[in-house]
Amino acid sequence: MRWENLTEGSAGPAALFGAGAVVTRTIDTPEFRGITFHEVRARSIVNRVPGASRMPFEWTVNPYRGCSHACVYCFARKTHSYLDLDTGIGFDSQIVVKTNAPELLRRKLGSPRWTGAHIAMGTNVDCYQRAEGRYRLMPGIIEALRDRANPFSILTKGTLILRDLPLLREAAEVTEVGISVSVGFTDPGLWRTVEPGTPSPAARLGAVRTLTDAGIECGVLMAPVIPFLGDSPEQLRATVRAVAEAGATSVTPLVLHLRPGAREWFTAWLGAHHPHLVPRYERMYAGGSYAPTWYQRRITRQVHELAAEFGIGPAHRGEARRIVAPERPDGSGPAGATQLSLL
Repeated sequence: MRWENLTEGSAGPAALFGAGAVVTRTIDTPEFRGITFHEVRARSIVNRVPGASRMPFEWTVNPYRGCSHACVYCFARKTHSYLDLDTGIGFDSQIVVKTNAPELLRRKLGSPRWTGAHIAMGTNVDCYQRAEGRYRLMPGIIEALRDRANPFSILTKGTLILRDLPLLREAAEVTEVGISVSVGFTDPGLWRTVEPGTPSPAARLGAVRTLTDAGIECGVLMAPVIPFLGDSPEQLRATVRAVAEAGATSVTPLVLHLRPGAREWFTAWLGAHHPHLVPRYERMYAGGSYAPTWYQRRITRQVHELAAEFGIGPAHRGEARRIVAPERPDGSGPAGATQLSLL
């Protein structure tokens, strides 16, 4: 990759890393076989969300780039192209680790100009992917937020979050903490093919149960609902029932959206595993990255009706955070009341 385009003093994009700050490692253990880590000394870690994004938060922290969860639909794949890395296999196996993330965050939170705004994590790639088991960046990040009583939220597919449960409880005593776990479906066969690097849906729901039993309110982002593969009434019912049984405080559906970068990788996967569905997807997503509004509204209605049946409701302020849809490129407004832009 062209690291020189991203280091201090470069003539390219705004420098992300200090000069000579990149160390590349390969680790020959079963857990990390085939994965390359690029350890960097980042120049900043708190990122401002563009105003046009319509997110309900302004600041994010992302200690990693790339994700070994290898979800075939991940919208963040496009970001790897900024580093001249492949957005397919490269995104899954070339992981950038911002090793100084905790110290940078602590410095930012201690600045007189910092006003204590909410910080969201897991909005790009998962901060509890497998790399976190080796680099342990999140404990220092949570400690910094706790010590400054700074509100924050985490979205994850990683059960490794349970390692930090004591820290999360301490933080929740002094500030607002929102936790959401992503579980789009409970079908084991679908999980193994579209989310091969993640803990199973059952394991993730087990984490929801553990968090809620420990007094940490935890919602479920039911994402993505995958057209023609995970959207039958029986599948939706099974998923919402499992979410309710796990004790989630909320469930918020998100239909699959396919941005550039993710769209090409997902389409290739679809052609290899479900070629008969390719024409249907071409028609459904002919208008852009999002499924038609009528389809999104149908899924939302079904999930909300099931949630009411099983005694849970959509996310709302004060519980697990709700992500508001960005406007469509044509300016016609959000694609649907619960269309999110995280996964």
